[in-house]
Amino acid sequence: MAGPGSNRTSASRPPTYDASSQGWFSSLLAGRPILKWGLVTCLSLFVIAALAVWIYWQSLYRGMPDLPSNEELWASGREQAIEFVDNDGDTIAIRGPRYGRAVRMEDLPAHVPQAFIAAEDKRFYEHDGADTQAIMRAVWANVTSGETVSGASTITQQLIKNLVLTPEQTLKRKAQEIRLARRLEKRLNKEEILELYLNRVYFGAGFYGLGAASRFYFGKQPEELTVGEASLLATLPQAPSRLALTNNMDDAKSRQQYVLRQMVESGFITPQQAEAAEAEDIALTEPPERDPQFGYALDVATDRIDEILPTLPGDLIVQLTIDAELQASVDDAFSKRMEEEGAKQKATQAAGIVMDGRGRILAMYGGVDYNENQFNRATQALRQPGSSFKPFVYATAIQSGLTPYDVRRDEEVTIDGWTPENYSRVHSGAMTLAEALKDSINTVAAQLGQEVGEENIIALAKRFGIASASKMKPLPSIALGSQEVTVRDLARGYGVFMTGGKRLDPYIVEKVSNSRGDVLYERPDYEPERVYPEKDAETMVAMMERVIQDGTGTRARIDGWQLAGKTGTSQDFRDAWFAGYSAERVGAVWVGNDDDTPMAHVTGGGLPAALWHDMMVLAHKDLEPVPLKGAGSLITLSPQARQRIAFYRDLGMAFEGAATN
Repeated sequence: MAGPGSNRTSASRPPTYDASSQGWFSSLLAGRPILKWGLVTCLSLFVIAALAVWIYWQSLYRGMPDLPSNEELWASGREQAIEFVDNDGDTIAIRGPRYGRAVRMEDLPAHVPQAFIAAEDKRFYEHDGADTQAIMRAVWANVTSGETVSGASTITQQLIKNLVLTPEQTLKRKAQEIRLARRLEKRLNKEEILELYLNRVYFGAGFYGLGAASRFYFGKQPEELTVGEASLLATLPQAPSRLALTNNMDDAKSRQQYVLRQMVESGFITPQQAEAAEAEDIALTEPPERDPQFGYALDVATDRIDEILPTLPGDLIVQLTIDAELQASVDDAFSKRMEEEGAKQKATQAAGIVMDGRGRILAMYGGVDYNENQFNRATQALRQPGSSFKPFVYATAIQSGLTPYDVRRDEEVTIDGWTPENYSRVHSGAMTLAEALKDSINTVAAQLGQEVGEENIIALAKRFGIASASKMKPLPSIALGSQEVTVRDLARGYGVFMTGGKRLDPYIVEKVSNSRGDVLYERPDYEPERVYPEKDAETMVAMMERVIQDGTGTRARIDGWQLAGKTGTSQDFRDAWFAGYSAERVGAVWVGNDDDTPMAHVTGGGLPAALWHDMMVLAHKDLEPVPLKGAGSLITLSPQARQRIAFYRDLGMAFEGAATN
């Protein structure tokens, strides 16, 4: 047995180093400094390379935009586009690209979205926004071919590329596209992403969204698309310009075969359905032909939209008050008559407008050729209305207490050195106010203007809605229409008589919405302001009816309808007018020349009255005649009665003068 000394000796023995206890790495490097430092260098280079790769990878996302909100995704990237529809909801025109009305997934037959999934992204329901398998296949295909032959973009990536990023083909843009696509898939579900895609994808020929493509290629709603039509549309997102159906139907049909095969492989349709779809006879719809004259109304509507919505979204659906059928018919009627009569009478331009009792502009003729000149003579041209302004003078007199039976003398009169003359250059003596208006006697209108006061006439014109009245000057000649108005404002002023004394507020924009159906503006319904006594308005109707019955405006008559109106001719035949109304419609017409040169003796009762008649016959089509309040209420006085009234009037004025002296 060992003693204590043995134990102490063993415990104090110094440890020996066993080379086998070293790691294999240290053993390998022992005595080999070159290898040691070589490995250190390689390891350092690896770390540096990894760091460089990491830095580069992070740089790919530097400056990456934030993922827009859902609302911004619907609106981003849209060029300004306005679709104008008439009062029946039918498209009149589109200014800018054609954006489709929003479609909802639940409204579509299953084969419609399936066609796009089969064509663009068969694993749509399996990936998280970017298809890793497809990316690897695309990388291999591109490397082995030496060029970019595949992009492996999913439907979600296509959305990001088109709505958020630029179309450049770089690794940085691709990396950002993948990351943003995966973020989008966390925010929206698959159905929402597919719905957004179908509404925003480009289909060639200026059509954006399934709604536009379906409507303008096939003349139907997306809900009505057949398998053949859906598969044909699904060919377009890959190369919309090259495969646009209006330009290259043959190549589109060739790619349709691929789409149908993919639909079969995905189990969406049977081989028999694919065969039937491929054989389907698909006809493209003809684009609607619209008269370029619609441009005048569209310009007015566009200006109004700018007032309503200071900031315009990318796409607008604007419902107008315009009756498209009436507008086209009025254009044809004006063009025909101006060609037949206007040329002979040295009248090169015309303008007209017709509205209903609510102020809705149903048709507008701004000139003979919109393509040649876009200046709107119905709303922009200020011209002298001549005698068509007289009803406002007479309306002021009636409101002041005069009656249609009051008598004034048609005789030479001089006011502040101004001597108005009648068109006939003769004087007829005593006559009632109703007769003076019917026969458009200038001397009587000038006298009335002095009796009621020019300022009061201007004030009434302002109340009636004549915008230019604010710039009118209180001159004696105002009674004969020497100061300028527009066609629209003259019709508006006459509308007060038509409505029994309520101001008419013309408008052309009924509603504004975007392609998703969100209403951005809708004209409010309100009670029009009363600006003239109802009884006096009916009196004016009775007086103005005589103008058309047996006065200067007989050419404007329309069978079956009670009408009232007034002719107007400015000095030297530079402007000729007719304005009037029934119980249902009010309108005005102007004829003249843009350079203000005289016409060949064109008066308001001639060409303008004929044009007004043409326009109003069309505007009253399919309407049942309605009595015009106040029409037919005047009593016709005999010449003897007029003489007696004139005698007593003169006698009364003589006594009044004697009492004053």
